[in-house]
Amino acid sequence: MTDTTNPPGADGGDALVTAFNAVGADYLFCSSGSEWAPVWESLARRHRDGLPCPRYLDLTHETVAVGMATGYGLLKRRPQGVLLHAAPGLLQGSMAVHGALLAGVPMVVASSESTTYGDGPGQDPGGQWYRNLSVVGGPHQIAQPFTKWSNEAASVHTLPTMVTRAAELAWRAPAGPAYLNVPLEILLEEWDGREAKPVVAPGSTHSSPEEADAVAQLIREASNPVVVTETAGREAGGFEALVAFAEAWNIPVVEPDSAVCGNFPRTHPLHAGGDIGPWMDEADLILLVNCRAPFYPPSRRPSKATVVVIDEVPQRPHVVYQVLFADAYLEGDVANTLRQLTKRAKDLDETAVARRGAAQEARFEAERKAVAEAETQAAGAEGIDPVLVAATLRTLLEGRNGIVVDETITHSRVVKRHVRTADPDSYFYVQGGLGQGIAVALGVKLAAPERPVVLTIGDGAFTYNPVVPSYDASNAYELPVLIVVFNNRVYKSMNLNHRRFYPEGAAADTGEWLGTDLRRLPRLAAFAEPFGMHTETVDVPEALAPALERALKAVTEGTTAVVDVLVTR
Repeated sequence: MTDTTNPPGADGGDALVTAFNAVGADYLFCSSGSEWAPVWESLARRHRDGLPCPRYLDLTHETVAVGMATGYGLLKRRPQGVLLHAAPGLLQGSMAVHGALLAGVPMVVASSESTTYGDGPGQDPGGQWYRNLSVVGGPHQIAQPFTKWSNEAASVHTLPTMVTRAAELAWRAPAGPAYLNVPLEILLEEWDGREAKPVVAPGSTHSSPEEADAVAQLIREASNPVVVTETAGREAGGFEALVAFAEAWNIPVVEPDSAVCGNFPRTHPLHAGGDIGPWMDEADLILLVNCRAPFYPPSRRPSKATVVVIDEVPQRPHVVYQVLFADAYLEGDVANTLRQLTKRAKDLDETAVARRGAAQEARFEAERKAVAEAETQAAGAEGIDPVLVAATLRTLLEGRNGIVVDETITHSRVVKRHVRTADPDSYFYVQGGLGQGIAVALGVKLAAPERPVVLTIGDGAFTYNPVVPSYDASNAYELPVLIVVFNNRVYKSMNLNHRRFYPEGAAADTGEWLGTDLRRLPRLAAFAEPFGMHTETVDVPEALAPALERALKAVTEGTTAVVDVLVTR
């Protein structure tokens, strides 16, 4: 810390704002609470005096605040600030904070807790803390299970450096949210002006050349190797590095159902689909690249393959149960590791390479034909098949550099398979509990305002979202996105599990399927009408493409569009 001139009236609010400035946060995503008056005053003073500060977003729901920070962080990969209200606000936003942890997005989340309850000197914090808002042990104890690090700032003098520490911990692998409890009394306390040192990007870690040489030799000797990846594309440069690696060694790449972002072009001949099953007995070398949960059930072990794990933090501390069956690890920056292995793609057995290349070419062609056949059948079906929706979206987005954010469940495989994204940072699957998708899409749009952003979402997931606060954020901050609802009027996932667990049960006998019916809901697109947004409800195939085209045109012109598509399954 360095001494600086203490501006008149400086307090903990100024200390917090200057700390987020030092962290390099572009935004403070805030769901308002009474503790943040010192921050608001600091921001108002800085705006008046022309001093630097993060941009403040005034959001009306905790999930929207955290979800937008998550979407923004997916592309920018730098810690942002999130301000929630007390322990109740933290609890309301906790699902989204947990989603950020699973998504590997760095952020510093803060909320507050009174420490004097009105019995201490200085300004009165308000009786709400004594009566309603406080929790035993403080909110930092609540946050521990779903954050990387959770603590309390006990002094205004250490507050800036505590924010710095939280940001640095959040940014380092595995990236994720850190939490800081900032008591209201600390925010109101006079601050001496000592600022935190600016935060710089983390340094990178690398496996040794000897370790890389050993893995390269394993690849060289393998007859039937395969790459399996969930999040290689989430790392800066990881998408491009994986493409170069796969091409240099001529190795197919599988993105299993557990993949949560675009990692490899789905149009690339080396893309081997989303099913690891055929490789469990055939592969003699499996390279798990940023793949936290490759096998399901976890005890399902490859019959003969050597397993090499390439990951900066292969054993994820926030994953409760994780089985990798690793025979070797290459730990360190994944993109760098892939580049090092690419340079070692020499002295290959050309016969073996040609043989597996021909096998992969046949697999890719079979998948291409299967996709085309499924789309032909969907185009000729009665009603709107989900495959037709995904294929139409693919056509709509061609050449537009679009980004797809997906919060479907039973249709997620359809979206991945038929939208077929092919570029870095072009596909993200919302992590954690349902109800964050609209906010995450808005955060993605905030990070990439020049690119069209499409949210694909089921009707069940849509109802979990804080729709009104999300639409308010879209309008308030000019973040137009295209929302496409795959509406089958049922909680299909719940219904499928009921049928699977009790195929001959009472519900099957009587038709009383509880917990699944969504037909009673009104038109989902109608909720956007009071906000002046473009809305469409589509129930016949021939109306689908024109409706999506009109909707995307509206988004291009600056307004969010909601297309509620009544699908057949």
